[in-house]
Amino acid sequence: MAALPRPLWETATLALRRSLQWRVVAASMALSTLALVGVFGYMSASVGQNLFETRRDEALVEAVRASGEMQQIFDEAVTQTLTSGEVDALQDRALDAVTGVISSRASAEYAMLRSDGQPETVLQMNDVQSQAFDTDLLTAELRAAVAGASDTTPYYQSVRIEEPGGGEPAIVVGTTIEVPLAGRYELYLLTSLQTTQDTLGFMQLTMVLGGLALIALIGLITWFVARMVVGPVQQAADSAARIAAGELDVRIPVRGDDEVATLGRSFNDMADSIAHQINELATLSTVQQRFVSDVSHELRTPLTTIRLAGDVLHDRRESFDPVAARTVELLHTQIERFEQLLADLLELSRFDAGAAQLEIEPTNLVRLAQAELAAVEPLAAERGTELRLVAPGGHFEAEVDPRRIRRILQNLLGNAIDHGEGRPVVVTVDSSSDAAAIAVRDHGVGMSEEEAARVFDRFWRADPSRQRRTGGTGLGLSISRDDAALHGGWIDVWSRPGEGTAFRLTLPRSGARAVVSPIELPPVEPPAEPAGAPPADDDTASAPIALVDPSVATTTEEVDR
Repeated sequence: MAALPRPLWETATLALRRSLQWRVVAASMALSTLALVGVFGYMSASVGQNLFETRRDEALVEAVRASGEMQQIFDEAVTQTLTSGEVDALQDRALDAVTGVISSRASAEYAMLRSDGQPETVLQMNDVQSQAFDTDLLTAELRAAVAGASDTTPYYQSVRIEEPGGGEPAIVVGTTIEVPLAGRYELYLLTSLQTTQDTLGFMQLTMVLGGLALIALIGLITWFVARMVVGPVQQAADSAARIAAGELDVRIPVRGDDEVATLGRSFNDMADSIAHQINELATLSTVQQRFVSDVSHELRTPLTTIRLAGDVLHDRRESFDPVAARTVELLHTQIERFEQLLADLLELSRFDAGAAQLEIEPTNLVRLAQAELAAVEPLAAERGTELRLVAPGGHFEAEVDPRRIRRILQNLLGNAIDHGEGRPVVVTVDSSSDAAAIAVRDHGVGMSEEEAARVFDRFWRADPSRQRRTGGTGLGLSISRDDAALHGGWIDVWSRPGEGTAFRLTLPRSGARAVVSPIELPPVEPPAEPAGAPPADDDTASAPIALVDPSVATTTEEVDR
């Protein structure tokens, strides 16, 4: 099945998280956008307010001039009418006067309305207004303010003219006119602000387009500047990764004398120094491995001769005097220890040279653990240590090298008996679908955190003065760690002073990748048997190995078969 494409925002988030260059560009564009929005918003508001105030002042001036001219025309018209006796023609003269005055100005829409609350006058003149003037635009507050004015002071109000294609902003300015013989009238002039609004809209569109172009330009400039800085850093990171992968001859090309060039030269000097030291260490390691291997092999021949002579003496020690017999026993013990040391050194040389190989075969880990417990049974009985095997169940078959796993268990069991102070030693075997694990827990002296951190170091011992019954060389745990790593697994340790120590070996199953061990550390021990439990028969009671899950295997003889 084909993978579904990622959403755009997930792709962008992933790019920002992985690229410093794109984060710098995105941050620069975001901050530039915020700055431009603030500046352009302030400019737009300021320019819009200024345009409105300018157009308002012009409308107020026009209204004052128009009312003054009309007042003069009405005064002259009334005088001429009375003189000639043409009082009935005043209505027509008033209409002509209003049309003549208003048509010469920008405000083409008008209305002259008689103020309310006046006594009857000699002349009853009707209201005059243009066809497009809607009196519903006049609010009661505006009419009350204009009607109550004691002089020709203009009052204005912002309105919106509704048109079929949409509304447009406008302003209504009102003044008063005293018409002789007719009373007080209110003159309202309607001035459209659509031209001013168009000017403001064009300015805002210009600012938006200019701002977008400026943001894009800032992003492009930031990308190039960040590229100049991030490019060499990315090149240095790639070169460092290649050097870490083993390409020690990789260097950064250096151009110029700026800070980036200084960084490149410093990186190249560091790479030269590292390559030189690695070559020296590799040469030294090769010489050391060859020396250990050669010495170990060269010592094999004289050691074999010494061992044969020592065995002859050891077989006849009863015929010697006590001092000589004791000397022969000590010689025999030290020869065995010497042989073990040579074997460990040879094994370490194979690990160091990368020549160690696994001989994989299906192995039942529970039976293998039982066999090793049976092998150390005499040593445990001598120290008074009870051996327990805990096998809660699961898939115990594993593809491992049984010789190496057996060597790990021998080492862990020997250490547990030596440091367990006669307390029980518990071996736990468990598994999951991904891994199998074996844990060895003692309840002895334990170790501090500093000692536990060094427990896998070569030739290191937690307490060299402690009497050991298994005669270790100080290399067992180091070899055990290498054996586990060769299987793709690991060994970890838990220890507390006075509470004991637990070692856990975790091995991945074939084709799986172990991440979590199936055994906790320290292992959870099974509950103790109740006090009223019936005693076991003599044969079971005398057995030094307690099997918690008898269904897995029953007797040592069955394991041997």
